[in-house]
Amino acid sequence: MTEQFKVELENVSKRHNIYDRPIDRLKEVILRNRKCYHREYWALRDMTVKFQNCTTAVLGPNGAGKSTLLQLVAGVVRPTFGQVTVRGRVTAILELGAGFQPDYSGRENVLMNGMMLGISKAEMLERMDSIAEFAEIGEFFDQPLKTYSSGMGVRLAFATAISVDPEVLLVDEALAVGDERFINKCNQKVRELQEQGTTIIVVTHNMRIVDRFCQRAVLVNEGKLIAEGTVDEVRPIYESIMAQTNYSQKTFTAPVAAIT
Repeated sequence: MTEQFKVELENVSKRHNIYDRPIDRLKEVILRNRKCYHREYWALRDMTVKFQNCTTAVLGPNGAGKSTLLQLVAGVVRPTFGQVTVRGRVTAILELGAGFQPDYSGRENVLMNGMMLGISKAEMLERMDSIAEFAEIGEFFDQPLKTYSSGMGVRLAFATAISVDPEVLLVDEALAVGDERFINKCNQKVRELQEQGTTIIVVTHNMRIVDRFCQRAVLVNEGKLIAEGTVDEVRPIYESIMAQTNYSQKTFTAPVAAIT
């Protein structure tokens, strides 16, 4: 019997249209695309990958397509081509305040986030006290999100995401926020989710987090899948690409710095 993965991407490509000026987008609409005013940028190309029921790190240099991959799994964006399949309840911590409204309080944002996940208001109200306790933001829980510090916003996002018993948890560079005690509390919760068999996908450049939590790794570069396997199998390929990328960036930026 074939194993049924919680997350599958099959021949997925994602294109963004880049406009030099906002009015260029309007021109295309008025002319009904008879004239092109944009450039195409392919964030992902022909990506086929399956995520097992474990914790997987998504590795790659900046601009490789890692965050786009998470956004596709979360349903924030749709693929240009290909099929994304997600089985079970998915929650995501993609970036500070992603999916949150700055003028709403933390409590209101939690309720709204639950509604977006298809969770009833009654169920979210039952979880509200535990979310507030985990986030540790005190009276700010009933203040507008725009008054929060960056750390408080990520705390609320993390507390909300892990409170709803996700079957798939997506984390984009948010496992190391706050003081050491709060980080340890987050780490313990991640361990609990792992024991429950949650599929966790983590985008990070921090190899200490990869070594601590991840059993597998997926390496992407220039929008393409380069390698997948255990962390030990993927690590040397990742380190080689990063060394080449750093060298390339240095040789490119040096003349620019000299001119300025």
